[in-house]
Amino acid sequence: MQEFDHLDVTHTIDLTDPPAVCNAVCELLGKEDAAIDRSLISRAFEVFSSLYAGTLPGYHGCETLYHDMQHALDVTLACARMQAGHECAHASSGRLGAGRLALGVIVALFHDAGYIRRRQDRRCWHGAQYTLHHVARGGRLLSHFLTQEGHGDWARRAVKLIHFTGYEIPLEQIRLDDPLDQRLGHLIGTADLIAQMADRVYLEKCRDYLYEEFELGGLTKRRHADGSIEVLYDSSWDLLSKTPAFYAGMVKKRLDADFRASYRFVEPLFGGANPYIEAIERNMGYLQQVLDEGRLHELLRRQPEPVLAPGTPGN
Repeated sequence: MQEFDHLDVTHTIDLTDPPAVCNAVCELLGKEDAAIDRSLISRAFEVFSSLYAGTLPGYHGCETLYHDMQHALDVTLACARMQAGHECAHASSGRLGAGRLALGVIVALFHDAGYIRRRQDRRCWHGAQYTLHHVARGGRLLSHFLTQEGHGDWARRAVKLIHFTGYEIPLEQIRLDDPLDQRLGHLIGTADLIAQMADRVYLEKCRDYLYEEFELGGLTKRRHADGSIEVLYDSSWDLLSKTPAFYAGMVKKRLDADFRASYRFVEPLFGGANPYIEAIERNMGYLQQVLDEGRLHELLRRQPEPVLAPGTPGN
């Protein structure tokens, strides 16, 4: 692993260390609202770590190398930063409040938990095979966790909020009664997009990991009503070559229109700068450059290394 590959976009927090991310999240949110339930957040990180390591009873560990522990922690940190910036920017009546702040980071933390297989699973042999349904699966696990921790009243909202990170339900069909819950969903969905695309090794992870997950999950081809099959991506390089259009079209619409440019809420924390958007633009600029030069194989030289959760057997 290269020197900075395991660090967040600011190169200050180790994304392979759940306690370090937990401490950073609690510190950020505690400054904005002293009533934040640090013990609940800490408990969520403990369960998350066991789940991804494969030591939580009834579950295999994380098998997806793109949607891994580092990605989930990256998203959680980005979400906490936007939440903190949001609270800075709003008077008391427009603030999310301690309960939503805790719920937001917990949903972000477990947003990809649906990739984790149960021990008794006989349907699938790899977590990526749940790609098309992982958000709903993660919602069920999240609901169970919140109920076990005495927050069953949050479970219904959590199951809706997690869908802001996926495509299983159209965004306009996610019904939330309070506008602040809708805003929280925008922050969670934004965090999922900006954290992964700002990753220093995003391009190489798409090449080495994401295409394989797409293959296992059935996303490289589409079967039409007449029985014909359309090939969407025929290789990892084809996936990369289509990434600039994906970003310029679907991702930017989702960020700017659907999620109402919520990424700007990180800017109060960085003196008006936005390290996530800056990193994404660098990644997309470099990718377009190597595509224009026809040198994908030559110029994408980094080799991402799988990140195992602490406590994973053999780690």
